[in-house]
Amino acid sequence: MSSTEGNIPDMVDDDGTAPDRVARIQQEWRRERPDLDPSPQGVFGRLARLHGHLSEQLAIVFRAHGLTEGEFDVLAALRRAGDPFERTPSELAASVMISSGGLTKRVDRLEAAGLVARRPHEGDGRSRVVALTAAGRDLVDRAFEAHLANEHRLLAALEEGDRHALEGILTRWLRASGEE
Repeated sequence: MSSTEGNIPDMVDDDGTAPDRVARIQQEWRRERPDLDPSPQGVFGRLARLHGHLSEQLAIVFRAHGLTEGEFDVLAALRRAGDPFERTPSELAASVMISSGGLTKRVDRLEAAGLVARRPHEGDGRSRVVALTAAGRDLVDRAFEAHLANEHRLLAALEEGDRHALEGILTRWLRASGEE
């Protein structure tokens, strides 16, 4: 028995490797509650651990460009809008999927840094738009190139067929969950 694993016998997975933390937790639950099926923990536990790892790896690139993930999202949404690289606050909030209050804080920080500017909407003087500045466009273009290279690096651990299969599975699961 392994003294570090709460007296769970040392086991190996089907592929001959030692079980990961999630598998060890499932083994403990199977031992303690054999009447329950802990198999969903295999998906959710690994998704949670992977999310934490990937989020940190993605944040490294954003920090290297002086941005938070949320600030990058705003700049990227404006860049994706195409010339003249602007959106109304409601369009921007919908694009980055946050509340208007959360968006205001991000835009305030980006405006103070000279990366975006607020101005009156050309078609409706009562409303405003948020637009990328030249400095904002330059920064988001550089950050996006580095972000994509980082994502490719992170996915390199999977074979191409597995990446496509995973994308399909996640798409179907999101759709079934009522998400887009």
